[in-house]
Amino acid sequence: MLEGLMMDYQLTLDKIIEHARRNFPNKKVITKLPDGSMHELSYREMHSRIKRLSSAMCDKLGVEIGDRVGTFAWNNHQHMELYFAIPGAGAVCHTLNIRLSPEQLTYIVDHAEDQVVFIDGTLLPLYEKLAPNRPSVKYHVIFNVDKDVETSLDNVVFYEDLIAEGDEAFAWRNTDEQMASGLCYTSGTTGNPKGALYSNRSTYMHSLGVLQGNSMALCEKDTVLAVVPQFHAMSWGLPYAAVYCGANLLMPGQFLQAEPLAEMIEQYGVTVAAGVPTIWNGLYHELKNNPRDISTIRALVVGGSAMPRALTVAYEKELGVDVLHAWGMTEMSPLGTVCVLQSHHIDLSDEEKWDVKATQGYGISGVEMRIMDEEGNELPWDGQTMGELQVRGPWVVRQYFRLEKSESHFTADGWFRTGDVSTISEDGYMRITDRTKDLIKSGGEWISSVDIENTLVGHPKVMEAAVFAVPDPRWSERPWAGITFVPGETADKDELNGYLATQGFVKFWWPDNYIAIDELPKTSTGKLDKKVLRAQYGQ
Repeated sequence: MLEGLMMDYQLTLDKIIEHARRNFPNKKVITKLPDGSMHELSYREMHSRIKRLSSAMCDKLGVEIGDRVGTFAWNNHQHMELYFAIPGAGAVCHTLNIRLSPEQLTYIVDHAEDQVVFIDGTLLPLYEKLAPNRPSVKYHVIFNVDKDVETSLDNVVFYEDLIAEGDEAFAWRNTDEQMASGLCYTSGTTGNPKGALYSNRSTYMHSLGVLQGNSMALCEKDTVLAVVPQFHAMSWGLPYAAVYCGANLLMPGQFLQAEPLAEMIEQYGVTVAAGVPTIWNGLYHELKNNPRDISTIRALVVGGSAMPRALTVAYEKELGVDVLHAWGMTEMSPLGTVCVLQSHHIDLSDEEKWDVKATQGYGISGVEMRIMDEEGNELPWDGQTMGELQVRGPWVVRQYFRLEKSESHFTADGWFRTGDVSTISEDGYMRITDRTKDLIKSGGEWISSVDIENTLVGHPKVMEAAVFAVPDPRWSERPWAGITFVPGETADKDELNGYLATQGFVKFWWPDNYIAIDELPKTSTGKLDKKVLRAQYGQ
């Protein structure tokens, strides 16, 4: 068999920052610092700092190829530097989720055997409380803090001192694209968190996936606001993709509240912003009460969980902002699908377009999808038939880090089992109807909690809704709903079920009970945590 005659070009992450230094040297990472001021760092300056940081990690901290190096930080320019400096040193950037419980965080630091942990000074008290002085950790490197800070941690090094000791002539150590570059753990809603280990190649390829014209289509003209945390699935790959294409990158630090986000969008003319629905829900209500000019946004990217159709309509109809639904998982690096309208949708009515936009969209190039029944049979793409969604592709993991491969997560023929129940239309638009663990089976019939939630949020008095299963002696399970109302508003069961009736829901699907809750429980990644509600009200 003839082999191709192409040159050996390793797809490693140093190629991304080198490309940015040469082609977009004056584009910037802009950070909102802990004191509220704004810090700007050009890609040329960042490249120099990354080189010195990689050098110092190797020469001063003894980081070896393959070592795991933890980060415990908000979205900021230092965290961006670590995204490149750690792989550049041949090590693995292990982003630690600051919202995990002490037990979970301790578990993943020990399981990963982190050798060094970089800590944002604003989070130092939290880290000291959650995972202090783990046995594998040789150094704690801290930034955004004064040198006279008191800490209970051992072997403390200051970030800027480390950079000052580095050598800008350092030679990148990530010379093989198959070398591991990143490690992200799932939120561990059931059992211990599981690690997804990314390679240089998979992250490089994922960056190209984000940049595709049929995907997020980032380009040099963009200013990207990364609201999704860097500790959550590598901030959906946006930091790498934005640097690669030369977009300005705006990092909000710990200022994730609606008011400062609105101010940053207006001040910097943000064109692409990415976050979970709860963030955009809060921003919408802030903008309704205190209008800002956010007309520069061409794509309000939403992921993590389904964006309620009513909220999409509100953004597009009232605020003139285009909503871009996306879906993925930590195990997918994480991007899998985007909901971009295609040419055959142009002549649809607005209502019909919003119906399409309520789906999670089509698989971007590089991601294959299928839906399967419980017997392992592939199901048709007809937009109606529901089955378990399975995926595969060059940035999808083949097994979990340091865990035996299990058929409960990976099929024998190489597909990842997402745990999502979905339909796929004949033109490839996937719609998640529920998580397998959140489906409600009542009287032998399936009820989609997601469909009810997304509709309830369309009620003018409802801010958020979480629908969950409660045991029932007659029907096996029945749906209940936790509701957070718009401030100053309330509604009873008859009004809310009456609203569901006007939206086409049969009586069998109506929740038997509604519980007013000041704040719905959420996971560490901002998703509704229904297991808490099931545990609290399931009796």
